[in-house]
Amino acid sequence: MKFFKSARPVAAAVGAAIITAGPPKGLNISEPSSIQSVAKTIAADTMRYYHGNAKEFVDLDAPYYWWECGALMGAMLDYSHYTNDTTYDKTIATALLAQVGPEFNYMLPEHFGDEGNDDLAFWGFAVMSAAERNFPQPESSIPPWLNLGENIWNSLASRWNTTHCGGGLLWQIFASNPNGLDYKNTVSNGGFFQLSARLARATGNQTYLDWANKVWDWTKEVGMIDEEYNVLDGASARKNCKDVNPVSFSYSASIYMYGAAVLADHTKDPKWTERTTRILEAARSFFSPFENATNIMYEHACEQVDKCNVDMRSFKGYFSRFTYASALYVPSILPTVTELLHTSAAAAAKSCTGGKNGTSCGHKWYVGGFDGQTGLGEEMCALETIHGLLVDKAPRPFKGEDIKVIRTFATPSPTATPSTNPNPKPDAAGPAATPEATQSSAATQRRRRR
Repeated sequence: MKFFKSARPVAAAVGAAIITAGPPKGLNISEPSSIQSVAKTIAADTMRYYHGNAKEFVDLDAPYYWWECGALMGAMLDYSHYTNDTTYDKTIATALLAQVGPEFNYMLPEHFGDEGNDDLAFWGFAVMSAAERNFPQPESSIPPWLNLGENIWNSLASRWNTTHCGGGLLWQIFASNPNGLDYKNTVSNGGFFQLSARLARATGNQTYLDWANKVWDWTKEVGMIDEEYNVLDGASARKNCKDVNPVSFSYSASIYMYGAAVLADHTKDPKWTERTTRILEAARSFFSPFENATNIMYEHACEQVDKCNVDMRSFKGYFSRFTYASALYVPSILPTVTELLHTSAAAAAKSCTGGKNGTSCGHKWYVGGFDGQTGLGEEMCALETIHGLLVDKAPRPFKGEDIKVIRTFATPSPTATPSTNPNPKPDAAGPAATPEATQSSAATQRRRRR
């Protein structure tokens, strides 16, 4: 692994011109400059929920858990990569490096009460994105991004549990947090699968590929990916995973989809292209809630009945993140991705008309405007669905010798908000309280940890 000074060895094709913020309601999904402008506005609103800066990490305020901060940094890495706006780069790097933990694997003693395998995976997604994009890592006392990703993978692999179900990761890690210690969920296992796939491509190491195959096969064998390629939520370990919970969430599908797409690129095996395609086709269930809302995304397990908890209100963003990225590796799915996500991006932008500034993003995109409910999850969902429109204009993820260690940052444009800005809190409209899901499974009672 080589060390370099240049922060961006390949500039994003979208260009490094100064980006001015614009109202989301004016989004033109066919114009890169419009997408950049709207994304800049939503990115600023999103980062108001994070009170750290380029020098200091700060945990998210309640009701947001530690995992969602990792998810936020992943979203902002995409924002930087797709728009070429480096405003927040130092803040992102500071946050990611502050959370490495004593063993450099993101296992933090102060978060043992709320850190599960799925939480760790979300920090891993962000770390791998940093590695694959040669994102600056300025701290020589901390391993490079790729090594940190490998450390996270080793931590997950060490907890592969064959006591029940023939394998799989449990949702939770620590006995002090028993809610989920009897549950093997697809987000934990899908996260391990995706990280295995990405590390296989990034390093060429056969071990990662072997594990990716192993996790996929296990998930399919126990029925958490069904015959139609719906990705279901999980199952009880003590019942030997014979009671698969049929609830499905958009992000679970996309986590597996992206891992399959990465393997389609890495192995050239058509089975992975087929698996990517079939997951995406099954995921059409997350679109078109009504006849007059064709191809608009929604979280069907909770959204229409007002039961999405704080975590669930961010899931559509991760679906967009990984679905756009999947199309880079499996171009044959691009027409479907365009059909679904371009319509959803336009609907998301129309929802971003709330709050005192008239730019806060709403939850239900199919209502044709702001629905009165906003928060970090809503902002991230809109941001990732909109800036992802630029995915084909940015460099593909690096691998092998093209992954380098960068120590310096690009200089933000003179009109950009400095990344040391302490990020004023959201306006008084704030994150609206939402009833939590009432289903009885551990999966739908997420994050009741504190």
